[in-house]
Amino acid sequence: MTNIKITVEYDGTEYCGWQLQENTGATIQNKLEQAVSRLNKTQTRVHGAGRTDSGVHAHGQVANFELKVPIPEENIPLAINSELPPDIVCHKAQKADPDFHARYDARGKKYCYRFSNNRFCSVFDLRFVYNIYQKLEIENMQTGLSTFCGRHNFSSFEASGSEVNTSVRTINSIKLERKENSFFNSKTEFHLIIDGDGFLYNMVRIIVGTLIERGLGKINSSYKEIIESKNRHQAGFTAPAKGLTLLEVYY
Repeated sequence: MTNIKITVEYDGTEYCGWQLQENTGATIQNKLEQAVSRLNKTQTRVHGAGRTDSGVHAHGQVANFELKVPIPEENIPLAINSELPPDIVCHKAQKADPDFHARYDARGKKYCYRFSNNRFCSVFDLRFVYNIYQKLEIENMQTGLSTFCGRHNFSSFEASGSEVNTSVRTINSIKLERKENSFFNSKTEFHLIIDGDGFLYNMVRIIVGTLIERGLGKINSSYKEIIESKNRHQAGFTAPAKGLTLLEVYY
């Protein structure tokens, strides 16, 4: 048997997140396990680096599994993709150390949240970009953004139902970028890029919701005040899942 590390991209719109669930087969992990199990001709567990939520996308999700049949390394993505639906694609596969585990060996992740500020949302953005039609004061959203960097207790940005021992996380970098003129949509799009050693349940989406409420003038507190309050009610709403994409996992 060979431990295989794969990099996977998916459109999460039609799925109930990454993790296996008893009441539905519409999860990314289930589709990958079905594909890999067909290759191995036996039931095979696929371990993911993180549990993306329902509707969240991935550009660089990482997973690993035990390959039990002789397939050349360069042919593994083709073999897996032949068994997957078109909205899930394996882009890369490589042999890993026998003890490598996609989740437990991960040292950090990078996410991108995409939103636009237009009167109407383009149909080409509908599945991947959250549109806010009210005018946003982008400068208010950017002011003090670097406050998030460093090691903090992020309880204010943690959704209920989280099962973690601590709400302390380290954010390495965060930036809000303006993206102009895609081919199909000449209107402005914004990307919040954030990376850190780990993220709490819905943390990135709550940070985005807080930025948006700052931009709408609904929140006047500084980001520093919200972080230090350790109070979820001081932060903004949870932005929709469709704008969020897991870009990369660090090892």
